[in-house]
Amino acid sequence: METHETLTDRVQHVLADALRVPREEIGPTTEFGDLPQWDSMGHMEVMVSLEKAFQVEITAETITELVSIPAICAHLEARDGA
Repeated sequence: METHETLTDRVQHVLADALRVPREEIGPTTEFGDLPQWDSMGHMEVMVSLEKAFQVEITAETITELVSIPAICAHLEARDGA
């Protein structure tokens, strides 16, 4: 059973890897635009990395909604039926 903190931590690690920044630069409420690397191109890299890490498909409609760590976590939890 996974806690929200654990999911948040996993998402933070995925973002850090996708954006090629130190993990410490990604906080639990980091949003699109908070980091220079999380621009439109970085966002696509984040989406691909999330798909691979969590074995989910992210649709074109969903891409525009997943613009913060809380939004990403909520989306992943909803898909898992949590």
